[in-house]
Amino acid sequence: MILKKIIGKKLKAIRLKNDMTIQELADRSKVSSNMISRVERGLTIPSVHILMKLASVFDKSINYFVEEVTTTNEVVFSGPGQRDKTVYDDESNMHTESFTSGLRDPQFMSFLCTVPQGGTSGRDRMHHPGDELIYILEGQVRVTIVGETYVLNPGDSLSFKSHLPHRWDNIGAEDAKVIWTLSPFTTI
Repeated sequence: MILKKIIGKKLKAIRLKNDMTIQELADRSKVSSNMISRVERGLTIPSVHILMKLASVFDKSINYFVEEVTTTNEVVFSGPGQRDKTVYDDESNMHTESFTSGLRDPQFMSFLCTVPQGGTSGRDRMHHPGDELIYILEGQVRVTIVGETYVLNPGDSLSFKSHLPHRWDNIGAEDAKVIWTLSPFTTI
Protein backbone atom coordinates (compact mmCIF):
# COMPACT_ATOMS: atom_id res chain seq x y z
CA MET A 1 0.00 0.00 0.00
CA ILE A 2 1.26 3.53 -0.75
CA LEU A 3 2.57 5.41 2.30
CA LYS A 4 0.15 8.33 2.01
CA LYS A 5 -2.78 5.89 1.90
CA ILE A 6 -1.49 4.06 5.02
CA ILE A 7 -1.09 7.33 6.95
CA GLY A 8 -4.48 8.63 5.85
CA LYS A 9 -6.31 5.42 6.69
CA LYS A 10 -4.71 5.16 10.15
CA LEU A 11 -5.27 8.84 10.97
CA LYS A 12 -8.95 8.66 10.08
CA ALA A 13 -9.41 5.37 11.97
CA ILE A 14 -7.83 6.63 15.20
CA ARG A 15 -9.68 9.97 14.96
CA LEU A 16 -13.04 8.21 14.60
CA LYS A 17 -12.15 5.69 17.32
CA ASN A 18 -11.59 8.65 19.63
CA ASP A 19 -14.94 10.14 18.55
CA MET A 20 -13.25 13.29 17.28
CA THR A 21 -14.17 15.55 14.36
CA ILE A 22 -11.54 16.88 11.97
CA GLN A 23 -12.00 20.33 13.50
CA GLU A 24 -11.48 18.99 17.04
CA LEU A 25 -8.29 17.26 15.91
CA ALA A 26 -7.17 20.48 14.21
CA ASP A 27 -7.75 22.48 17.39
CA ARG A 28 -5.90 19.98 19.59
CA SER A 29 -2.97 19.38 17.22
CA LYS A 30 -2.59 22.93 15.84
CA VAL A 31 -2.67 21.43 12.32
CA SER A 32 -5.14 22.95 9.87
CA SER A 33 -8.37 21.06 9.22
CA ASN A 34 -7.63 21.32 5.49
CA MET A 35 -4.28 19.54 5.96
CA ILE A 36 -5.90 16.83 8.12
CA SER A 37 -8.59 16.27 5.49
CA ARG A 38 -5.97 16.02 2.71
CA VAL A 39 -3.93 13.53 4.76
CA GLU A 40 -6.97 11.39 5.57
CA ARG A 41 -7.98 11.26 1.90
CA GLY A 42 -4.47 10.13 0.93
CA LEU A 43 -3.78 13.26 -1.10
CA THR A 44 -0.60 14.28 0.72
CA ILE A 45 2.08 12.95 3.04
CA PRO A 46 2.46 15.20 6.09
CA SER A 47 5.88 16.45 7.16
CA VAL A 48 7.49 14.77 10.17
CA HIS A 49 6.69 17.89 12.19
CA ILE A 50 2.97 17.71 11.34
CA LEU A 51 2.89 13.96 11.91
CA MET A 52 4.46 14.48 15.36
CA LYS A 53 1.75 17.02 16.23
CA LEU A 54 -1.00 14.61 15.15
CA ALA A 55 0.60 11.62 16.90
CA SER A 56 0.94 13.50 20.19
CA VAL A 57 -2.85 14.04 20.35
CA PHE A 58 -3.31 10.26 20.47
CA ASP A 59 -0.19 9.55 22.57
CA LYS A 60 1.34 7.56 19.69
CA SER A 61 4.73 7.59 18.01
CA ILE A 62 4.87 8.65 14.37
CA ASN A 63 5.70 5.06 13.48
CA TYR A 64 2.11 4.17 14.34
CA PHE A 65 1.00 6.03 11.22
CA VAL A 66 3.60 4.70 8.78
CA GLU A 67 3.82 1.02 9.62
CA GLU A 68 1.53 -1.65 8.30
CA VAL A 69 0.59 -4.08 11.08
CA THR A 70 1.50 -7.05 8.86
CA THR A 71 5.10 -5.82 8.58
CA THR A 72 5.67 -5.15 12.29
CA ASN A 73 6.18 -7.44 15.24
CA GLU A 74 5.89 -7.41 19.00
CA VAL A 75 9.40 -8.92 19.35
CA VAL A 76 12.34 -8.00 17.10
CA PHE A 77 15.79 -9.62 17.13
CA SER A 78 18.55 -8.27 14.91
CA GLY A 79 22.21 -9.20 14.71
CA PRO A 80 25.10 -7.22 13.26
CA GLY A 81 24.50 -6.38 9.60
CA GLN A 82 20.75 -7.12 9.85
CA ARG A 83 19.49 -3.72 11.04
CA ASP A 84 17.84 -1.08 8.88
CA LYS A 85 20.44 1.51 7.96
CA THR A 86 20.05 5.22 7.17
CA VAL A 87 22.69 7.67 5.99
CA TYR A 88 22.06 11.35 6.63
CA ASP A 89 23.73 13.50 3.97
CA ASP A 90 23.41 16.77 5.85
CA GLU A 91 26.17 18.40 7.92
CA SER A 92 26.33 15.40 10.25
CA ASN A 93 26.77 12.79 7.49
CA MET A 94 25.71 10.37 10.25
CA HIS A 95 25.05 6.67 9.67
CA THR A 96 22.42 4.96 11.83
CA GLU A 97 21.31 1.39 12.42
CA SER A 98 17.90 1.02 14.06
CA PHE A 99 17.57 -1.36 17.00
CA THR A 100 13.78 -0.93 17.01
CA SER A 101 12.86 -1.07 13.31
CA GLY A 102 10.04 -3.54 12.78
CA LEU A 103 8.70 -3.19 16.33
CA ARG A 104 4.96 -2.49 16.33
CA ASP A 105 4.22 1.10 17.45
CA PRO A 106 7.31 1.60 19.64
CA GLN A 107 7.17 4.32 22.28
CA PHE A 108 10.91 4.85 21.84
CA MET A 109 13.47 4.51 19.06
CA SER A 110 17.06 3.44 19.58
CA PHE A 111 19.94 3.60 17.12
CA LEU A 112 23.60 2.68 16.82
CA CYS A 113 25.00 5.86 15.26
CA THR A 114 28.34 6.44 13.59
CA VAL A 115 29.14 10.14 13.62
CA PRO A 116 32.17 10.93 11.43
CA GLN A 117 34.99 13.10 12.70
CA GLY A 118 33.78 16.71 12.51
CA GLY A 119 30.12 15.62 12.20
CA THR A 120 27.64 18.06 13.72
CA SER A 121 23.92 18.56 14.21
CA GLY A 122 24.39 22.01 12.64
CA ARG A 123 24.81 25.53 13.96
CA ASP A 124 21.18 25.85 15.04
CA ARG A 125 19.97 24.27 18.24
CA MET A 126 17.10 21.82 17.89
CA HIS A 127 14.23 20.95 20.20
CA HIS A 128 11.38 18.49 20.02
CA PRO A 129 9.02 16.67 22.38
CA GLY A 130 10.21 13.74 24.44
CA ASP A 131 13.32 12.44 26.12
CA GLU A 132 16.77 11.62 24.79
CA LEU A 133 19.58 9.33 25.95
CA ILE A 134 23.08 9.37 24.46
CA TYR A 135 25.63 6.67 25.38
CA ILE A 136 29.17 6.89 23.94
CA LEU A 137 30.82 3.64 22.84
CA GLU A 138 33.79 5.17 20.99
CA GLY A 139 35.07 8.68 20.27
CA GLN A 140 34.19 12.02 21.81
CA VAL A 141 30.99 14.03 21.39
CA ARG A 142 30.21 17.50 22.74
CA VAL A 143 26.56 18.16 23.53
CA THR A 144 25.27 21.62 24.40
CA ILE A 145 21.90 21.91 26.15
CA VAL A 146 20.57 25.40 26.92
CA GLY A 147 24.12 26.82 27.05
CA GLU A 148 25.53 24.04 29.28
CA THR A 149 28.24 21.98 27.55
CA TYR A 150 28.97 18.29 28.18
CA VAL A 151 31.95 16.45 26.68
CA LEU A 152 31.11 12.75 26.46
CA ASN A 153 33.80 10.05 26.26
CA PRO A 154 33.47 6.24 26.00
CA GLY A 155 31.22 4.95 28.78
CA ASP A 156 29.61 8.35 29.41
CA SER A 157 25.87 8.87 29.05
CA LEU A 158 23.64 11.92 28.98
CA SER A 159 19.84 11.99 29.35
CA PHE A 160 17.72 15.09 28.94
CA LYS A 161 14.31 16.46 28.06
CA SER A 162 14.41 17.04 24.29
CA HIS A 163 12.28 20.21 24.48
CA LEU A 164 15.41 21.95 25.79
CA PRO A 165 17.36 23.57 22.91
CA HIS A 166 20.35 21.36 22.14
CA ARG A 167 23.02 20.55 19.58
CA TRP A 168 25.97 18.16 19.25
CA ASP A 169 29.39 17.86 17.57
CA ASN A 170 31.93 15.05 17.17
CA ILE A 171 35.03 16.77 18.56
CA GLY A 172 37.20 13.64 18.67
CA ALA A 173 40.01 12.59 16.37
CA GLU A 174 37.97 9.64 15.06
CA ASP A 175 34.45 8.58 14.18
CA ALA A 176 32.20 8.36 17.23
CA LYS A 177 30.01 5.31 17.90
CA VAL A 178 26.93 6.28 19.89
CA ILE A 179 23.79 4.54 21.13
CA TRP A 180 21.03 7.16 20.74
CA THR A 181 17.60 6.57 22.23
CA LEU A 182 14.61 8.86 21.74
CA SER A 183 11.14 8.74 23.22
CA PRO A 184 8.73 9.29 21.63
CA PHE A 185 10.30 8.79 18.20
CA THR A 186 11.68 11.91 16.58
CA THR A 187 14.43 12.57 14.14
CA ILE A 188 17.97 12.93 15.37
